[in-house]
Amino acid sequence: MSVASTVLLNRLLARGKFRHAQVLLHLAELGSVQRAADAIGMTQSSVTQSLAYLEQLLESQLFHRHARGVRPTEVCQDLLPVVRQIVSGLGAGAEAVAARQQQGQGMVRLAASGAAINGLLLPALAAFGERHPRISVQLRELERDELLLLVTSGQADLAVCRRPTVVPSGWRFDRLVDDHLVVVCGPAHPLAGKRVRSWSPLFKATWLLPPVDSIARASFDEVVRGAGAAPATHPVVTRSLSALVWLLRQRPLLALLPYRSVRAWLDDGLLATVPLDTGAALEPIGVLRPEQGARAAQDRLAEFLLAHAAPVNPASCAAAARA
Repeated sequence: MSVASTVLLNRLLARGKFRHAQVLLHLAELGSVQRAADAIGMTQSSVTQSLAYLEQLLESQLFHRHARGVRPTEVCQDLLPVVRQIVSGLGAGAEAVAARQQQGQGMVRLAASGAAINGLLLPALAAFGERHPRISVQLRELERDELLLLVTSGQADLAVCRRPTVVPSGWRFDRLVDDHLVVVCGPAHPLAGKRVRSWSPLFKATWLLPPVDSIARASFDEVVRGAGAAPATHPVVTRSLSALVWLLRQRPLLALLPYRSVRAWLDDGLLATVPLDTGAALEPIGVLRPEQGARAAQDRLAEFLLAHAAPVNPASCAAAARA
């Protein structure tokens, strides 16, 4: 850290206020001193004074003033991601304290992939809430790199996701459930529930594709190349499960997706499968948990998920009841 940055840091630590961060964010988002003041509940002059004070601390202009309002400078643009993290962290801290005060047994920050949420966590968390009503669970849906970044940066207590290529240092991965790719469609599709012996008849249908960097897309492209086929595809390419499900229900489309990602809709009869052995096993879904230093609430949720995911037998039911 350079001398100049050290000086700025010491100034912010000694004289900066959380209110300054709030003012900065609202000015950047709203582009108006008056609108920012109204949103925060301050007077316009107080917002102007707070901005001037912050600019004095940093010895930098943070906003360009013009007739219609304000516009962030490059220095301000550099600051905004950091300031958002500060405000977000304050919110998470307030939630944690409130959960401890109001519920007594703490809070668990849980990060999970879409496949984990739809294929496992929806019923599991409902059951956990009934068993442990005094433990608050804050669930965030993230995928792959973003999820692992949350884990390694200490912003998640547990994560439920596919087994990563490299488990973060100080964490361990406990398998919960297996997964595989399935061909899905709307329940009114002509192929819904009809067993086929090969991919050939499916290539006559129109396909809905996930993004090119997804596991399902890579497998689909490999199958198509191997068969020398060129099936028709829908123009919408998306990772959004809600969009995929809506399109599959509204149009005669097929999609190759992880079973766990669409399990909730399959169970409710909102989607159907085309029975076909895709031969595409995926990495299992499991829980990432700290090897040491976990709080009681974290351990309780992790052990409950392990028991909930186990095959139904008297022993596993007893374990889930004790967790």
